[in-house]
Amino acid sequence: MPLLPPRNFQRPKYLFNGHLETVFPTLFRKVMLPPTQQDLVETHDGDVLEVDWHRRGNTKLVIISHGLEGNSSRSYILGMAKEALNNGFDVLAWNYRGCGAELNRKAIFYHSGATYDLETIVHYASPGYTEIALVGFSLGGNLTLKYLGEKRDRDPKIKRGVAISVPLDLGGSCDKISTSAFGLYTRRFLKSLQLKIKKKSTFFPEEFPLEKFASIRSLRDFDNTFTGPLHGFQDAGEYYRINSALQFLPGIEVPTLVLNAQNDPFLSPSCYPSQLAQELDQVHFEFPIQGGHVGFMQSDSSQPFYSETRAVEFICQDS
Repeated sequence: MPLLPPRNFQRPKYLFNGHLETVFPTLFRKVMLPPTQQDLVETHDGDVLEVDWHRRGNTKLVIISHGLEGNSSRSYILGMAKEALNNGFDVLAWNYRGCGAELNRKAIFYHSGATYDLETIVHYASPGYTEIALVGFSLGGNLTLKYLGEKRDRDPKIKRGVAISVPLDLGGSCDKISTSAFGLYTRRFLKSLQLKIKKKSTFFPEEFPLEKFASIRSLRDFDNTFTGPLHGFQDAGEYYRINSALQFLPGIEVPTLVLNAQNDPFLSPSCYPSQLAQELDQVHFEFPIQGGHVGFMQSDSSQPFYSETRAVEFICQDS
């Protein structure tokens, strides 16, 4: 599909760069929704995934996947859920292994290419619905695109996909994050990951040796030490190479939107494959000038974020 022209949405004047657009909603946005129904979903290997249901008795479903060290209660998840609910969808927001209220059971966590867990969620949620759309943010966007592009027998109810602020090239984006904002984002992620490693080490000391964390200075270091080896990859490089969504885009067979802001402080230049847009039949790329990372706040604060209205608009086309 040809590269879609950027839509004209107005960010607040006080959010005058991509860093502010990224950080402000994370710290200050509140989204109110009625209490959810929470369920536990058993995985094929005896682990557990925690999910939140937002139901209004609709026949169509949106499944939302969160970002690195996120969860189903983050404001960007709830904002997307609210917009989908208001447009005739039920919503399921799920937590990756170790991202819910409790640590998962197994000696692994989640990662950017763990589509086996998304497959479990789709299989669990599908009964009772006529159509399913997948929406993923950041890491969850990579997961969503990889899932849609893999050679697998997918549920025919899946009609559309949306990936927002997605690191299509995991290695390039990982290195970009490490140098962005003087390492502020990296330190925030590593602090959260370190707490989980400490908890996991209590149950699995051999798989999660605490002494190794002292030498970790970047997300690539973390993936080299923990993410890669824990999930069967030789190192971070192999993990990034095998799981980056960029290589799976040609296999996507349902209409899919990739929405990446050009001022996203997490994304490397390889996450804006303008030339590839001319070669793909089902993948639509939109690269707004503004938006930040999982931001897209509009100047009118009473309105949904641009990413939310755009995603639901795309999902509802020909629906």
